[in-house]
Amino acid sequence: MPDLFRQDIAAAATLIIVKVGTRVLTGADGLLDAARIESIGRQLDALLSTGRRVVLVSSGAVGAGMGRIGLAKRPSGLADLQAVAAIGQSCLIEAYERVLHAKNRHAAQVLLVADDMQDRARYLNIRNTLRALLDYEAIPIINENDTVSVEELRTSFGDNDRLAALVATLLGAPLLVLLSDVEGLYDRHPSEANATLITTIESIDNSVERLACDTLSGLSKGGMASKIVAARIVTEAGGNCIIASGRNDYVLEQICSGVAVGTLFCGRKTTMPAWKRWLGWSAETRGKLLVDNGAREAVVTGGRSLLAAGIVSFQGTFTTGDVVALATANGREFARGLVNYSAAELHKIAGLKTDKIASVLGYCPYEEVIHRDNLAVICREDVSPRISQ
Repeated sequence: MPDLFRQDIAAAATLIIVKVGTRVLTGADGLLDAARIESIGRQLDALLSTGRRVVLVSSGAVGAGMGRIGLAKRPSGLADLQAVAAIGQSCLIEAYERVLHAKNRHAAQVLLVADDMQDRARYLNIRNTLRALLDYEAIPIINENDTVSVEELRTSFGDNDRLAALVATLLGAPLLVLLSDVEGLYDRHPSEANATLITTIESIDNSVERLACDTLSGLSKGGMASKIVAARIVTEAGGNCIIASGRNDYVLEQICSGVAVGTLFCGRKTTMPAWKRWLGWSAETRGKLLVDNGAREAVVTGGRSLLAAGIVSFQGTFTTGDVVALATANGREFARGLVNYSAAELHKIAGLKTDKIASVLGYCPYEEVIHRDNLAVICREDVSPRISQ
């Protein structure tokens, strides 16, 4: 039955980012599941027919390549992995193009590497290109460029769940849908007796993260833990996230009709500005500032700037204008921002009150080490989750 709250979310979701994983797209033999590709293509067409815009982030290149050349085991060597991914990527985009072309839709392949999102100019160019593709009513199909990204098949974006979350923040999408081989997030491992699907999570903290129970296969790098990380990114930025089964042939249509399928992670009431979304999750950090509880409270709850007095210590070598992370004493990051002082300067003024900076440095160009306008909160650990079933 439709849920009124979910209907409101669906109505606001004029742009939807859909991520589909390897275990959904491939069969036991490692080959792409043609019926599953057909189902996804039909559902994407149905969403576009309602006037929505859709971006697809698709895994499956390595699995498709293995199936195409008859490999039973994922290669361990980087060059072999990249070669298999190159073969598989052509299979993957061909499969989507064949299905979408039959419905008079256009598939547009977009391959990214981590540096593309970290560099501000390239980040903006990607956003402009994706917007142009959407204006042409094409469906961008995004994957990481396994063939040229040296670290991707080991770390890089980490997995396509995180890549999908970064694409959602890039475009300011109100809804991210992560299609998995399970129905959603359960209160215990899905294989256990009496495991219950959690339908709604209003906020994410460590207790929610502990619910993730991953068993990685030989093909997929993702899992529930990575999906919760992706959900945290999107919800903190102000969007909503739904984890649902990609093996349900009508899952996207049900979501857009407000049906309570999967697990909904609710976004914050306010949407983070585009500049801060890049700062918070895409920009490369050059260092880390460890701050006391008072400074963290001022930044997270009070929306204040970071002052030198609240800095306990720091790590890394950075200069004025670099992006740095803010962390608690235990090293957990909670914000990122543009620093107004270099590491050499901060070494002298960390812990000092603002009125002491000039006497130590001989100048005081900024009262704030990081101004609140250049600071993005990415984790609010003090918010306790409320879970409903």
